[in-house]
Amino acid sequence: MIVQVFQVWLAAALIGGPHAEPLAQTPAPALCASIAKHVDLAGGSDTSEPVLLRSYEPGPDEASLPTPLASSAFSYDNALAIMALVACHDLPRARRIADAFVAATHNDRTFTDGRIRNAYRAGPVKPGPVPLPGWWDNQQKIWAEDAYQVGTQTGNVAWVALALLTLDQATASQTYRPAAEGLARWIAQHAQDPGEPGGFRGGMAGFDKTQTKLEWRSTEHNVDVHALGQWLERLGEDPTGRMLAQSSRGFLAAMFDETRGMFRLGTVPGGATQPPDRLALDALIWPLIGVADVPSVWRRSLAFAKSHLAVPGGFDFNGDRDGLWTEGTAQASLVERAQGNRAGADALLATVSSLRSLSGYVYATGAGRITTGIAIGPESKGADFFYFHRPHLGATAWAVLAATGLNPFTGRKVD
Repeated sequence: MIVQVFQVWLAAALIGGPHAEPLAQTPAPALCASIAKHVDLAGGSDTSEPVLLRSYEPGPDEASLPTPLASSAFSYDNALAIMALVACHDLPRARRIADAFVAATHNDRTFTDGRIRNAYRAGPVKPGPVPLPGWWDNQQKIWAEDAYQVGTQTGNVAWVALALLTLDQATASQTYRPAAEGLARWIAQHAQDPGEPGGFRGGMAGFDKTQTKLEWRSTEHNVDVHALGQWLERLGEDPTGRMLAQSSRGFLAAMFDETRGMFRLGTVPGGATQPPDRLALDALIWPLIGVADVPSVWRRSLAFAKSHLAVPGGFDFNGDRDGLWTEGTAQASLVERAQGNRAGADALLATVSSLRSLSGYVYATGAGRITTGIAIGPESKGADFFYFHRPHLGATAWAVLAATGLNPFTGRKVD
């Protein structure tokens, strides 16, 4: 009965019912302070040195992180941190992370094409090649790395570019826009799919000497690329922007399933569309804030997410509803705010802010482990990408964006 009553309350909040109360106080200041603190801790005494933040911290029942995560600063999470710090009006710390990414585009240990890796080693970034995460495998007596982390996925490249454009918009620096334009050109040159219905492939996977192209296309990635292209189009300086925006827009239109009122996950290698039961919250709702002039029919995708992915307090990552995905719940809060449902947005944000850890970061999940149905890398034997109850930089940054109303795809407030 208690669960049923809670679900009724949640449904009322999500549709802006009369009993949904707005938050009395935004959680943004506390969340901003937590990211700022982690920048300072990661960067040491030099407050101007470029730095990258570790994405996760050990959970309440963990003495340490699993070895492959112990030093990992995922590019997506750090891009979000730049945007969150801009939303927090903390430009000096945002610039420290952005400067690390600019350095990475010029100083890769192997490649000279200006790419961004999926992850780097957390901590200060010194002159020279920006180090990648890894660990000493005492059993094999080798320096080990993770094939996903050293790869380059298209969506991550686009997110870093969007973060650099966000900071370019907020500063007088002449550094960040050229770096973002270079990343856009990397996507155009290495990920565009010439087949129908256009769009962009997954990127590059594997270790440096044996990297292969990822032939699938992701709805989520194409939202990222479309937003980057639109932003560059608005600036009117780089012809790459129009191509990115148009090609990805055509792909997104093809991925919208009008019968079900939802976005399909993308395509598999070879071009076939992913089956309709393979769901991901970000693919369902990001187009609603990542695409300008959204067709009204696309807005049905939010209702689909509510009916297929909602759990008490928020949303799961996929359709199995095995737990609350904090980052996605913050994303949904921002989308609800953009749709004018402030009561629903505040209810979701209240859930997220209630999951703050002692470090100040919010947990990646409400509790335990949740599935995604996604394989994490080229060596995966199945769906092995999970979220755990660990403090998470990316979820915290999305909470800041939801609390402040900053749309990371446009650099503008949603209301």
